[in-house]
This record gives sequence, C-alpha cells and structure tokens, in this order.
Amino acid sequence: MTESDGRPGSGFASEAQLEDALSEPSAAARRELSALQGDILVLGAGGKMGPTLSRLLARASGRTVTAVSRFSEPGLEHRLQESGARTLSADLLERGSYEGLPDAANVFFLAGMKFGSSSREGLTWAMNVYVPALVAERYAGSRIVVFSTGNVYPFVPVDGPGADENVPPEPVGEYAQSCLGRERIFQYFSGRAGTPVILIRLNYANEPRYGIVVDLVQKILAGEPIDLSMGHINLIWQGDANDYVARAIALAASPASVLNVAGPGVVRVRELAERIGALVGRKPRFTGVEQATALLSDSGRCIRSFGPPRVELEQMVRWIVDWVRRGERTLKKPTGFQVRDGRF
Repeated sequence: MTESDGRPGSGFASEAQLEDALSEPSAAARRELSALQGDILVLGAGGKMGPTLSRLLARASGRTVTAVSRFSEPGLEHRLQESGARTLSADLLERGSYEGLPDAANVFFLAGMKFGSSSREGLTWAMNVYVPALVAERYAGSRIVVFSTGNVYPFVPVDGPGADENVPPEPVGEYAQSCLGRERIFQYFSGRAGTPVILIRLNYANEPRYGIVVDLVQKILAGEPIDLSMGHINLIWQGDANDYVARAIALAASPASVLNVAGPGVVRVRELAERIGALVGRKPRFTGVEQATALLSDSGRCIRSFGPPRVELEQMVRWIVDWVRRGERTLKKPTGFQVRDGRF
C-alpha cells in the first residue's frame, strides 16, 4: 500500500491518520452511495465502528448523515462534526427520545451491548431486543442495515468454510441469544411493515485500537499465555468491514436478508500468534487445546457481492503490531474471542 491511497505502508502516525484510513470509501462505495436516495441516520454512532462508519458514509454519499449517540467519549461529537456528519445526543433506551430523531430513508443500526453482558443481563436484553423494537417501529418503511454478530451461529468444523447465511442459528449464552432476539425483532417488523432490512453478522473487525490482533500483541508483549480453546477465527480490517456494511444497504429486503461480513478464509490462532511473535521478537506462550469446532463464518456472499477486502491479513497485522508496540492508545476492551460458553 502507498500513501496515495490513504494507507501507509509501515504504520499510522496518529489517530487522525488512522481514522482517515478506516473511513476511506472504495470507488465502488462512492459510486453506489452517491446514487442513494434520501438522507442517512446512524444509530449508536459512538461505539467501536460507529465513528468511522459515519464518516465513510458522509464521504461516500455526499448526503446528510446524522450520527446519534449518547457521546460519552470526550471529543467524539466534535470529531464527527468536523468529518461532515450532523450529530444528535440521545438515549435510545428512552422511548421519548425517538420523537426528536429525524426521518431518514436509510438507517444504520449499530447500538447494542456485549461487554459485561453476563453481569447485566437485563440491560443486555433491553439494548439488544427492546431498543430494536423501538427503532423498527419508528423507522418502518426505511431501509435498515442492522449490526448483528456471527455469535448467533453454532460452532462449526474448523476444516470447513464456516457457517453461511443458510445455517440455522444456535446461539450459545445470553449475549448471543439476545443478538438473535435483535434479529428476530427486525425480521418481524420487516415482514409486518414491508421494511427492507439487511442483518450484518460480523466477525471479527480489527484495527490498531481494538480487536483480536490487538489482544494477541498485548498478551505476547506481556508474556501472558494465549488460550487456544477457540483456535480458529475470522479476521477483517475494520476499514473493509465499514465499506462492506455501507454498501450492504443495497441488499436490504423484505423479508429481511442476512449477510456475513468476515475476512476470507479461516485463520489459525496459533499461527497468527507465532507470526506476531516473530514481528515483536517474543515467543508466544499458549494454554488450552485447539478444538475441532469454532465460531466461523463463510463470507462468500459478501465477497461475491462486493469483491475481496482491500487490506490483506499480513498488512493488517503489521499495522496493528506497529501501533501497539509504540504504546499508542487502545480501547482497553478485550474481545473475549476465546470464550466458548457465551459469557462475556
């Protein structure tokens, strides 16, 4: 990669440069989103992907993008405004807040809860099921892109391609069950009101501040053992995930459709850790035993629809290793990718 396409070959000098790269739309995204009819609303824009997805949507579409969040992170609202997005502060758990939200032909729903879900089950179900009902009711008739997760799938053999969109869900644990609940709510309203919906089953997006690669780099640098219980994973650069999610609005349909967003192929955790170890000059330590099954998604439909990712695994790993080794800011939220009992 070169400086001319917004992705430096060696690493990112600042968060501003990183966020610029994560929000850089592909030529296809610019073409497709510039032809989109109506304004764009991003609900839950303050999370891990919300800020850069909102910015990508604004850059690609040239339309009004309204980013909605409680904006608890200092400076985030200002950064979004600088990127061309309009911002609104709202608590999506409050029914009355929806009266102040603008109408929008195109809605990207990112709100949800994962971390701490095992100790706050009531809030988890409220965020992942009750809020979707409020959103689906308020925006009946809009095109809606809904963030979900590959955690709704059953464990599948690691020597196969992963679960495709036709595999029936078998969520393990309350977090994954509540995420399936989110999907079912949107499916119900899609059928009842004819709302075009696309459910995005994502795993796992990575960037230098958050993701499985960050987890592994930090453990190797600290000399901590890496659990191989979930020994095989999917990985995708967050910039590519943003681009796919933005373009997925073209696949919204009634009844609701499903799209896996994941990197191509299956990555073995042991081999990934050993590659990272070689880059940082530390030999990784391991614990646990690789299992014959894992949470894996087949991204074939996504890649057939939108083409292969722009950033390959090796480049992504190098960027993240460089960032973490330099001690740059991370989100300090371990992914819990190794969890097999569904408790996050």
